[in-house]
Amino acid sequence: MVAERGEDIDVVGVADDELEAAVQVFHVRKGRVVGRKGFVIDKVEDLDAHELTGRILEGFYDQPPLIGMPKTVLVPAEPDDLDLYEQWLSDLRGSAVTIRVPQRGDKRRLQETVAHNAREELVRHRLKRASDHNSRAKALNELQDALGLPDSPLRIECYDMSHLQGTDYVGSMVVMEDGLPKKSEYRRFKIRSGQGNDDFRAMEEVLTRRLTAYLEDKEKPVSERGRFAYPPQLLLVDGGKGQLGVAVRVLSELGLDEEIPVASLAKRFEEVFVPGMSDAIRIPRQSEALYLLQRIRDESHRFAITFHRELRGKRMTSSTLDGIPGLGPTRSKRLVKELGSVKKVRQASLDDLRGLSWLPDAVAKAVYEHLHPDADRPS
Repeated sequence: MVAERGEDIDVVGVADDELEAAVQVFHVRKGRVVGRKGFVIDKVEDLDAHELTGRILEGFYDQPPLIGMPKTVLVPAEPDDLDLYEQWLSDLRGSAVTIRVPQRGDKRRLQETVAHNAREELVRHRLKRASDHNSRAKALNELQDALGLPDSPLRIECYDMSHLQGTDYVGSMVVMEDGLPKKSEYRRFKIRSGQGNDDFRAMEEVLTRRLTAYLEDKEKPVSERGRFAYPPQLLLVDGGKGQLGVAVRVLSELGLDEEIPVASLAKRFEEVFVPGMSDAIRIPRQSEALYLLQRIRDESHRFAITFHRELRGKRMTSSTLDGIPGLGPTRSKRLVKELGSVKKVRQASLDDLRGLSWLPDAVAKAVYEHLHPDADRPS
């Protein structure tokens, strides 16, 4: 039983990205889940949550369920023109139907469960698409045609910047080979120039370092070449025309502008800028090329943000636990790991710290006094 006896409800859960939406519908009749249906739809248009809900209701109830129409439909967002949709469903049922967004209680939890199922289905769907060789080959060919590349871009490198108000500035390089992530080739860059929150200068530094290393490797015997030995067939930067200009300048200064094609992803990622064209190239929605660009951009953002969080975590740890007698980097790292976070180290009592068998009592006392300078001195 998931609802009151006698309740007839359909519960709609949705998980979506820019291109697709995974939908799960649980049919609850007389308080019990008696059926479920899942499907993935293409977002032919750029829809907000309310518009998407309307499209889902239209498609799903175009043929009413064999088990009958419910009295209530729970949705993640109200459709635009709610009254019209309720009247339409009521006509199908022959009596009143209510569409609503659950706010609390059992129905809210049930809707969250259905939405969780939808998220899992969207992940499975994207993984299946990414692993399909024919889809990947089609994506690379479509990308070659759309961007006017001389060859199919079997190796694509995508660069992204990440920072927090100018601190812990990092750059990332993710690599796709044959349409699949090649994580052994990913690289992370700490920005050395200390330029604050200037994304253009950060991108210039990262590209210069990567491409200079490539030029140096080219002069070495094959057996001695390092991690930057291979050039991309497409160099992608995230950030629109501005970042494209940076990339073009770096390639030109290094004499690589004829060798390495470059493009940039706009804020609307289906728009791609290339050198020599003032207007963006629109990659068709539902094309395999756009799904590939989506994966590249998502992976680039994920990798940059992960590195940024690691650096920020290390900085927070060092600033909090730095300078404590007997607590070097190894012990500091172990202390945070065992207690769970810097915050929990702060909250730990002296007895908690002394209870760690590997931490000498004198060091435990020093940690406690450092973190609680106004507390009474423990014995």
